Amino acid sequence: MIVINAIAKELFALFVDDGSLALAILAWVAVIAALVSWLGYSGPGGGLLLFAGLIAILFENVLRRARLG
Repeated sequence: MIVINAIAKELFALFVDDGSLALAILAWVAVIAALVSWLGYSGPGGGLLLFAGLIAILFENVLRRARLG
């Protein structure tokens, strides 16, 4: 059982290095999806808003890592 837990943790770490970054990305995608669905909008604005938010999240994460490291 210990080996299975260790393997599961390693697999998780392969795909999710920073949990807060992954959580922020998932939350932002959910917010944009809900907003676009609620407004019934299918133009390029939703994609641009998604992109801008993801860039802002990435930038914040890089700054936070630079301060810690």
